[in-house]
Amino acid sequence: MDSPSPVHKPSNLNVPNALTVLRIAGVPVFGWLLLHDGGASVEWRIAAWAAFALLMATDKVDGDIARKHGLVTDFGKIADPIADKALTGMAFIGLGIIFSDQSWSALFWIAVVAMLVREWGITVMRIVMVRRGFVMPASRGGKLKTVLQSVAIAGYCLPFELWDGVVPALLLGVTHVLMAAAFVVAIVTGVQYVLDARRLAAQPSAGDVAR
Repeated sequence: MDSPSPVHKPSNLNVPNALTVLRIAGVPVFGWLLLHDGGASVEWRIAAWAAFALLMATDKVDGDIARKHGLVTDFGKIADPIADKALTGMAFIGLGIIFSDQSWSALFWIAVVAMLVREWGITVMRIVMVRRGFVMPASRGGKLKTVLQSVAIAGYCLPFELWDGVVPALLLGVTHVLMAAAFVVAIVTGVQYVLDARRLAAQPSAGDVAR
């Protein structure tokens, strides 16, 4: 009997992984744009908003290409969430610095710390699970959190607090609401991810089954 042919693994040198690396490389550029002149420049804040939107767009593009053309790799599974968390982490910390003189800065920093702990904690947990042979795809709630969080960060990048008028104040209020919603969804889905990981950890890993 012929032995089964080995499963072909795609090379790490592919377009989706290149986009992921580009997103990681773009994080310090985004941070520089955001914090230029202490975040007090309207032009630089708009540039930071554009950079954030472009980098976040690469997240969807690389995932779509990888799944469509069978280019999902172990490197991509690990590097992609790291790239996402590095970008959002830079955004949260940079915005916290910019908003340090706002009356709601303390509340913002509490949300930032909680979100960062959740984001990096779940990312590390998912990487560990991947190494054990279990893949934990993003849930619907996790995807909703990502959308809400991304839109909120993009809103904060725009200098609404530097513009006078009712419309900028209203848009800043909408951004606060989106951020609050993202925070609630993040906590709920974070707990669910931990429960799912515990359930998977109680099962034999793919390597154990093979042996």
